[in-house]
Amino acid sequence: MIIFILILSSCGTRKYTVKSDTKASKAADAMASLKSKPLYRFINDWAGVKYRFGGLDKSGIDCSGFAFLLEKEIYGVTLPRISREQANFARKKSINNLEEGDLVFFSFGGGSVDHVGIYLNNGFFVHASTTRGVIVDDLNLPAYQRALVKTGSVN
Repeated sequence: MIIFILILSSCGTRKYTVKSDTKASKAADAMASLKSKPLYRFINDWAGVKYRFGGLDKSGIDCSGFAFLLEKEIYGVTLPRISREQANFARKKSINNLEEGDLVFFSFGGGSVDHVGIYLNNGFFVHASTTRGVIVDDLNLPAYQRALVKTGSVN
């Protein structure tokens, strides 16, 4: 009986930690490093909202709708509604000079721009993913690097 109690009590002393080099911890660090607290609150408020093509509210939103709302609410900039037109609207900027709030454009279909996200810092951006909803993601992932076609500023 004493051995059984010792085994049970030892389970309660185990500490659980998140590895500091995980994608989730790096995304959390990017969020914590944001200069704009309104941007931080906006992203937290929308995090996890599911993707819906043409959506523009919390019942579902697409990538260009998310960029449209974020840029308008946080920076006072009215973007076009479609990602391809947003790419035309943005002034081209080197990926090495991106700043918080700049836009990153992708072509996953191999043709024109078909996806947009908002750069945060340290290689992370926020976007409305078709499979995961609104999420902070790593721009350095190979899938994003292959599809990246333009980076730009509207601020």
